[in-house]
Amino acid sequence: MGIVLVTGSAGLIGSEAVRFFCERDFVVVGIDNDLRRVFFGADASTQWNRQRLQELYGDQYIHYSLDIRDNEAMGQLFSTYGSDIDLIIHTAAQPSHDWAAKEPFTDFTVNANGTLVLLENTRHYCPEAVFIFCSTNKVYGDNPNLLPLIECERRWEIDPSHRFKNGIDETMSVDACKHSLFGASKLAADVLVQEYGRYFGIKTAAFRGGCLTGPSHSGTELHGFLSYLMKCTMTGNHYSIYGYKGKQVRDNIHSYDLVNAFYHFYQQPRVGEVYNIGGSRFSNCSMLEAIDLCQTITGKKLDWSYQETNRIGDHIWWIGDISKFKGHYPEWDLTYSVPDILTEIFNQNSSRWL
Repeated sequence: MGIVLVTGSAGLIGSEAVRFFCERDFVVVGIDNDLRRVFFGADASTQWNRQRLQELYGDQYIHYSLDIRDNEAMGQLFSTYGSDIDLIIHTAAQPSHDWAAKEPFTDFTVNANGTLVLLENTRHYCPEAVFIFCSTNKVYGDNPNLLPLIECERRWEIDPSHRFKNGIDETMSVDACKHSLFGASKLAADVLVQEYGRYFGIKTAAFRGGCLTGPSHSGTELHGFLSYLMKCTMTGNHYSIYGYKGKQVRDNIHSYDLVNAFYHFYQQPRVGEVYNIGGSRFSNCSMLEAIDLCQTITGKKLDWSYQETNRIGDHIWWIGDISKFKGHYPEWDLTYSVPDILTEIFNQNSSRWL
């Protein structure tokens, strides 16, 4: 059985991938240098998660504290394992709109250049491997905000006669809109992943996620919606809502369901694919609805305030249409709803946060 290489291996999706594949008897090579701590501060450090993975899986999980932008270091690592690498799951990223605007060079080099480094090393050392990229719905910029939206009591909704009533599919344009610098750097990487598939014939896929979530998220104010919201509700920390009356809607996919989708793609890979992936109509909520759920689960009242100005490039309503992926991989399905996700975040982090 070959090696699975995971970047961002101590983060939310990366650590889920480590657990998923280790428990299926793969050897997993992880790359994570805890840049999340640099981006968002000590509370966002993934060091605790890395230690937990090493304790759980021992020699089956091989960790490298390297920077994916370092082509020489990546070349040495790829040459070490070579054609034994069967699968690359690339989750490492700078993930915040607001942070990207503070340091555009760092954001772009991590998200775009780092992805290029990984793709080139894949092409040279393990061209038969499957390459999966954690892209984002932010590649569509603010185009979703041009949809005919209706204000309801607790959320925004789309006009039920619109073709995207079941969710936004991959035909939405990524062009001529405001992305935020984060959205632009991730779009550059997304196009590179497609191109290495279409031009070089590598088995690549870009999964354009909605809100990715789960109990292993080191959530902070700038990134990690449900995790950070539950943490604030549990600890009494203040939470701020930015714009859209708190009625903005997100679909939320549990990290297990996402990695399981990766596994299905790995077993029957395609070339140069893009998929919208998220909670779809099965698992979504508005900010106000999520606050209600957190308060119910914890039995505590959240200390929150509202600021009228929304974050630049932020979506008012995002529910992804996952029918393309389900059409290609009909045996895969979502298993976690929003209440399931929030309950698990609460139960698994009580000892860490309280």
